[in-house]
Amino acid sequence: MDLSSHIATAAGIFFLTFLLNLFFGYFRAKARKYSLKWFFCIHLPIPAIFAARIHSGLDYRYIPFFVLAAVLGQIFGGKLEI
Repeated sequence: MDLSSHIATAAGIFFLTFLLNLFFGYFRAKARKYSLKWFFCIHLPIPAIFAARIHSGLDYRYIPFFVLAAVLGQIFGGKLEI
């Protein structure tokens, strides 16, 4: 895999991670803090992101970017008012 395909794949998973956590962040903000629903809204997206990273062939060096996308998605999702 060349550099441009690595960057495109990482950008795609970054976007997927952000959107997935945007959705769960919206519901996390509606849940009572430290409840089971709140806990699941934070942790349920992790296996999907892990599977996407492993399936795409990206190594561990990209994990900090995906963590950033997850945190940003949770923050912005919590601020959504739909």
